[in-house]
Amino acid sequence: MLKKEEKNNEKKREKEIGKLIKKLTLDEKIAMIHGASLFRSGAVERLGIPAIETSDGPMGVRAEFMDDRWIPSGNEDDMVSYLPSNSALASTWNTELAHDMGCILGAETRGRGKDVILAPGINIKRDPLCGRNFEYMTEDPRLAASLVVPFVKGVQENDVAACVKHFAANVQETDRLMVNEEIDERTLYEIYLPAFRAAVQEGKAYSIMGAYNKINGFHCCENKRLLDEVLRKEWGFDGAVISDWGGVHKTREAAECSMDLEMSVYSDFDEYKLANPLKELIQKGEISEQLVDAKVRNLLRLMYRLKMIGSKKDSRKAGAYNVPAHREMILKTAQQSMILLKNEKSLLPLDAKKIKKLVVIGANAAKLHSNGGGSAEIKALYEICPLAGLKMYLGGNTEVKYVKGYHVPEETTAEENWQATSLDEAQGLEIGQAVRTDEAGNYERNRKGEEERLAKIEREKAEIHQKNEKLFAQAIEAAKEADAVIFVGGMNHMIECEGYDRSDMELPYEQDILIEELLKVRKDIVLTFVGGSPVEMPWRDQAQAILWSYYAGMETGNAFAKIIFGEVNPSGRLPETFPAKYEDCVTAKNGQFGVWGKITLEEGLYYGYRYYDRQRITPAFCFGHGLSYTNFEYSGLTLKAEKGKNVKLTFTVKNTGKRAGIETAQVYIAPIAPQEDRPDKELKAFTRVELGAGRSKKVSLILKQEDFAYFDVHLHKFITDAGDYEIVVGASCEDIRLRGIATLS
Repeated sequence: MLKKEEKNNEKKREKEIGKLIKKLTLDEKIAMIHGASLFRSGAVERLGIPAIETSDGPMGVRAEFMDDRWIPSGNEDDMVSYLPSNSALASTWNTELAHDMGCILGAETRGRGKDVILAPGINIKRDPLCGRNFEYMTEDPRLAASLVVPFVKGVQENDVAACVKHFAANVQETDRLMVNEEIDERTLYEIYLPAFRAAVQEGKAYSIMGAYNKINGFHCCENKRLLDEVLRKEWGFDGAVISDWGGVHKTREAAECSMDLEMSVYSDFDEYKLANPLKELIQKGEISEQLVDAKVRNLLRLMYRLKMIGSKKDSRKAGAYNVPAHREMILKTAQQSMILLKNEKSLLPLDAKKIKKLVVIGANAAKLHSNGGGSAEIKALYEICPLAGLKMYLGGNTEVKYVKGYHVPEETTAEENWQATSLDEAQGLEIGQAVRTDEAGNYERNRKGEEERLAKIEREKAEIHQKNEKLFAQAIEAAKEADAVIFVGGMNHMIECEGYDRSDMELPYEQDILIEELLKVRKDIVLTFVGGSPVEMPWRDQAQAILWSYYAGMETGNAFAKIIFGEVNPSGRLPETFPAKYEDCVTAKNGQFGVWGKITLEEGLYYGYRYYDRQRITPAFCFGHGLSYTNFEYSGLTLKAEKGKNVKLTFTVKNTGKRAGIETAQVYIAPIAPQEDRPDKELKAFTRVELGAGRSKKVSLILKQEDFAYFDVHLHKFITDAGDYEIVVGASCEDIRLRGIATLS
């Protein structure tokens, strides 16, 4: 009965939408399908059709900007909760927390009066140097799909649309507006599309954001293959497609594909490709007005779903932002996101009662990260840095001495927002407006800007080296006198940011030199890091304790302290591989990253842990790795093929330590004698098991037939071959505890 009622409601809605479209003039339709301000579409007040209000981003609702200028409005009512980055969320491997974070983001979006939140970012992490990796979840399509579905559902429970981005394969920032990515069909379907498909078909995402890049010669926001055939026809998506800001380049191509709403960084709204240029082509009879009707229909359907229009308009949910419950859940997520990479001699947790003098070294100890990164930046209600968290936790009974340790150049400040210069070299900066150029000029100016940025980095290195000599000496002297030493280093959003990629995988600001010197005087130094993507750790064999935190939100410092001093048992797991050195990455070897003009994804399926498995390369820390203050034992794997298709597996996890903890059991499938080339193993399921000291739990999981499938390019569909498959269960992709063989008929 429920399905029948839903279908009837859908038919009624579509009839109402059809009636509205007939009432609209061409000018009104055109107004609806492009930006009327930097974050708002055009409204049709005559018919009660509101504007669609959008906002960045993945880590919170962005501050308000002026309608036509990239200048903050200057309000003091747009401070919001600072959520953990998508990388931090992924490191929890916790689908329930993914739903909770989606709920919080949706509630705060609605509370700020927005309709669409431009999140989450689920592009696959192909190379560790991508500037926006901190915004994305993982290198693994199954982990991304498992997390994006509950996240999207959480957002949309608040009558807000998630706008899942960037569709598709936004794998580098270098030349991001024009780079052409050549991707074979199997790689596209097995690696770069599964999480988007899950967001659409399982998460029921209301909107999707088109990416900047080209795929196989066509811009993603004008790509009929991607938008019409895959998204609409194959997946059945009937929501709204919104361009990335400035992602539309050609009027005809954008009009003739399923791109519904064009947004950009420019203030000449009537000159957008889907504005006056489109109207002129329609009036000349070169483009059918029915194409515009289809876009308007998708946008109106979005409005109905959000209760912006229609009979349920008065029942739209009210949101809330900056409420205590949000901060509590953000703290919980931050705690579960932090990853204990190494802990020899059980150096951690520290005993606060035994420490009279604590020395904290490193600029990241006192650094706030919420206000940087590009479009992910927000105006946080507050942000607790690691140093503050440590002092708050210790409560004054322990002397805490902070030493900066290494020099970080001051961030460049300007009256205009970074976005005013993100797509081309802006003029008229006193009013924060971006000025259009043609594609060739845009390309050359961006390339010139990249060259200037790299030159600036080289100039800063001399300044850093000169000032570090004194700072290093101060840090080493302070370390000698302390009862305990905590180093807090890592990255920041001057290094990791939208618009450009990192130049190398080294820790910036000569941190490696300082760490090596500190380890000579203190073997027991606790090394901790805040960042958004892997770094090289050449000193890792000498270190006893290494704790990694992605950008974990407003409660980072509190979570940090609770883990360091043992109030919380760490349970985070790496959602990506940390290579020993950048040269080990397949993209470094094939030279197909950070290149202007065109890149070819030559590695196909073999990147991340799939590549390291195949090439027998040992990374610094593998995919899925993460330690605990307790130990877990696995036993009793049984496999049962149900009707020769699905496989039911059971096993037992036991906490053999003396304190409660959480283990993340990971299930990988390894085909035996495959008919087609297959990765050595692939993640297909995982579960978090929370256990008290000495307790055990029997785990049951189902592997479905599609979990064993691969994409057949000749049949253009996923198929599963009959045969034997090894099922491996472990604490990471390398720490395998149990093995068994299942046979599919």
